[in-house]
Amino acid sequence: MLFFFGCIALLIAGYFVYGTFVDRVFGSDENRVTPAVAMADGIDYMVMPKWKLIFIQVLDIAGIGPIFGPILGALYGPVAMIWIVIGCIFGGAVHDYFSGMLSVRNKGASIPEVVGEYLGMPARQVMRLFSFILLMLVGVVFVLSPAKLLTGLTGISTGLFVAAIFGYYFLATILPIDKIIGRIYPALGFLLLAMTTALFVALMFSGHQVLPNLSFANMHPADKPIWPLLFITISCSAISGFHSTQSPLMARCVENERQGRAVFYGSMIIEGIIGLIWCALGISFYDNPEALSAVINAGSPSAVVAEISHSLLGTIGGGLAILAVIILPITSGDTAFRSTRLIVAETFKVKQNAVSKRLMISIPLFVIGYVISTQNFSTIWRYFGFSNQCLSALVLWASAAYLAQRGKLHWIATLPATFMTAVCVTFISNATIGFGLSYDTSVVIGLIGAAVVFAAFMVKYVFSGKTAVETSA
Repeated sequence: MLFFFGCIALLIAGYFVYGTFVDRVFGSDENRVTPAVAMADGIDYMVMPKWKLIFIQVLDIAGIGPIFGPILGALYGPVAMIWIVIGCIFGGAVHDYFSGMLSVRNKGASIPEVVGEYLGMPARQVMRLFSFILLMLVGVVFVLSPAKLLTGLTGISTGLFVAAIFGYYFLATILPIDKIIGRIYPALGFLLLAMTTALFVALMFSGHQVLPNLSFANMHPADKPIWPLLFITISCSAISGFHSTQSPLMARCVENERQGRAVFYGSMIIEGIIGLIWCALGISFYDNPEALSAVINAGSPSAVVAEISHSLLGTIGGGLAILAVIILPITSGDTAFRSTRLIVAETFKVKQNAVSKRLMISIPLFVIGYVISTQNFSTIWRYFGFSNQCLSALVLWASAAYLAQRGKLHWIATLPATFMTAVCVTFISNATIGFGLSYDTSVVIGLIGAAVVFAAFMVKYVFSGKTAVETSA
């Protein structure tokens, strides 16, 4: 219990101490006019209260990652919880903060435009294509996963739920952000936090011992080493590139830059806490990693969610807990499509004030999404974890470039960027979906690759002595 609550305390302390430090390094300015004020259009740009922004941001960035990832990470034991704490404070929350605040400083621009602003046009074009593909995959998978959970809960056909969720996504994509997202997200966010907390409280008073095995001896489940697999497996609760595609949605609704630490850094800390709870549930509910692995292999992490929820909270409480889990992918899938619409609009310079303009982009997107949903793209989806972390590294490098160009402390972004670069290069070198090289060779290649990228960054952005004059950005 002390270990678990110690992890929670570190995350909260990280928000107040390191989060404040990051905000000062960036230089948030309460007197600077934000896009929500200067560019208000009643559709995507509008001022919303900070408490609403936090709830919406948490649900935007979460998806199924802070639940399924920690459940899979629980196979590694308590080291997974340590990664959630360290990764969240020094990696994920920094990543989310800069992806949001740099969007604020660039008229609410989507992440491809932000990255391109600081890393150049080639990076912008790569990010446009990369973000489009990633968001379409996320949107479609976040239709299928909640539909299947709803079928298990009600017995109703999955196809009907798929159609209903697609219909909701379409409305959430084209309507003004305050009509659906701004109204229902706060209530859904409260349900999520309440049921997640209820599960852990129920665990404490159940017959299961909380974190029964704090041994760090067995950290290689099924011969899968911690480096780099743990850092690919647990993404959304520690660091996730997908979050950077969502942060600009709230960057268009922030009234004051001083809200950025709570909205962007703070929301990631909340997600880290959710991840810690589900990781603890995965470790504690089952007697050993083998028992947890057996359930995962038999029915995926969703089977673990269902078994834990019904066992700890009963039929009704368990149903509410599963409903709270279902909320996560739905409330990320809708904003995934909304973000895609805005990225396409920015790429082709299509203003989104008129409904006809929004429909012109949205209808083709949903046709493509439906086609993808009918295909077997499980092999493609295996690349998501790798692609997601590559995106996080690229956003951190753009953040580091922004700081270095202005003579600020770039290390707060450079160090996690270098770390994630090493993770990604090592993984793709060793993985069967990559180059399939030996583990030792892949580790060496990963370290060399990260060192080369780090050296190139230092030469171009630090040692060159060039600095940017900060104007609007």
